[in-house]
Amino acid sequence: MPHLQFELNFPVKKEEKGRFARAIVGHFSRIMDTGTDHIGITLRTYAPEDLHFGRAAPSGGRTAFVNADIRTGRTKEQKRTLALAFIDEIASTWGIAREAVYVPMPGSVHPTLSDALARRGIGQDVRELTEPVARVADRGGAAGAGGGHRGIAPRH
Repeated sequence: MPHLQFELNFPVKKEEKGRFARAIVGHFSRIMDTGTDHIGITLRTYAPEDLHFGRAAPSGGRTAFVNADIRTGRTKEQKRTLALAFIDEIASTWGIAREAVYVPMPGSVHPTLSDALARRGIGQDVRELTEPVARVADRGGAAGAGGGHRGIAPRH
């Protein structure tokens, strides 16, 4: 059973919760090519100070965290498409900036982050994100050395 959990740091109306849950069930069913009767959704709301995400500034601090318990066997493309559908649904329902929604997926990078990295020529595979940092550190580079460039360098 997929359990899709959404945590928000702002109040939502009862009718918005129902419409949102129905939309999420529809997205999951369509993207994963499955039925709807086994999909579980949890929607939790918190006070603004209870959840913090640095990228939430464009939304006035309002943010959403998503935890999707997805069974093995789903493709990376299905997971990515689902994550983007979650982000779009939250953005359109509550006016949250896309970058203020965090959707981790096992073995994946946050879609907004992976899009930004892809524009810089860095792949979406998590190994591609960690290897360049390790190479810089192995060379005695600035990564973690207190100063200098601390970003991720593209693989050559």
